Amino acid sequence: MPNRNCQRPCQIVTLSRMNETSTEQLIQAAGKLANSGRWQDAERVWQEVQRREPQHPQALYSLGIHALQRGALAEAEKLLRAGRAVAPTNVSLLMSLRAVCQQRGNVEGELEAIDAALIVDAYYYPALLARGSYLERTGNNYDAISIYQNVLKIAPLPAHWPEGLRAHLQHARNMVDRHTQDYSAYLANKLAQLQTALTPDLAPRWREAASILAGKSRPYVSDSNQLYVPRLPAIPFYERAQFPWLAALEAKTDSICAELLAVLQADRDCFTPYIKYNPGEPVNQWQELNHSLQWSSFDLWRGGIPQQENLQRCPVTGQALRELDVADIAGLCPNAMFSALAPKTHIPPHHGETNARLVAHLPLIIPDKCKLRVGFEERQWELGKVLIFDDTLEHEAFNDSDELRVVLIFDTWNPLLTLEERAMVRAMTSAARDYATDSK
Repeated sequence: MPNRNCQRPCQIVTLSRMNETSTEQLIQAAGKLANSGRWQDAERVWQEVQRREPQHPQALYSLGIHALQRGALAEAEKLLRAGRAVAPTNVSLLMSLRAVCQQRGNVEGELEAIDAALIVDAYYYPALLARGSYLERTGNNYDAISIYQNVLKIAPLPAHWPEGLRAHLQHARNMVDRHTQDYSAYLANKLAQLQTALTPDLAPRWREAASILAGKSRPYVSDSNQLYVPRLPAIPFYERAQFPWLAALEAKTDSICAELLAVLQADRDCFTPYIKYNPGEPVNQWQELNHSLQWSSFDLWRGGIPQQENLQRCPVTGQALRELDVADIAGLCPNAMFSALAPKTHIPPHHGETNARLVAHLPLIIPDKCKLRVGFEERQWELGKVLIFDDTLEHEAFNDSDELRVVLIFDTWNPLLTLEERAMVRAMTSAARDYATDSK
């Protein structure tokens, strides 16, 4: 039968024969002893390493840590300073020296160790955290928060925070969150009078500017999956006055909705999943909705191709769409569909194909607790009132109700493009397709 207790006796034999063991073997043994919780034995081994090599940096560092754990702060500082003299760029050693100086009340030594670590690596976030902690401890919260903001930009995602720094990083995040809320409220109060003087089309811009200034939100920029047209403004929702055909379409809401309801009642299965990634393709944020009827569509045009069978079932809707200034980019659009979002379903943040076209929603079945976010702005759908937005800005949709939500979605040209620019859009997308085909 194997001896279950052989590990400890074998290690004791190793310790008893340290004179016969190489320095490298001693270093390995010390690490194993420390990892198994045998701190005193590990310290004895490190002492032997230092006896052989008095300036061995790892021995000095490890012995300093052992002294710190025993509460022998003066001894720990002496060992760590000796280790620093032979390994001046060891940031772990410098941060341990900082901890000792802090516990001893040596403020100058604490700051000097932090500065030394940041000279080695200006992005070493444990040292930045330590600097923020010092500033906070001495009452300089404003500068501490500035450092914490930078730390949170370069630290790993919370799921990967090191256990030894998790509490400190969470404190930094809490401090930044409180500052953001306080700063946002302060700006809202200071700017309230001027904000009320702005016209409705300008007010959202300055609410967003204040939110970005306070750190409450980030700038949202166009991120086109295919063709990006430079120098077009990143406007979340476009003003209705830019689309003279809106009133005529909205006047047909009841007729369009009647066709939708007829389709739903006759054949709900004709709505197919909107997200359809093949096996092996990266689904990213679409995993929950992939091949799911939680988000489904009844297509009228898809990628510029009319879906004749579906159009025959919805003649009023089809004719209404033909009368609009829909974007026609071969291989890409027009797209038009009844888009159904099941109860308690969230369409995650994503971006569209090109800012040369905009996306329009004609709301048809709209329960409460439904909303659309485009960039910084959130809107509620209103029955029969079209929303037009730039879908290359990050956007997401929510149906938090217990009922189905359905909108008619279609593409329209960005009104800021001239007819000549529309021709350029068509030519560029066609050239991109031809190049891809010829390259195969």
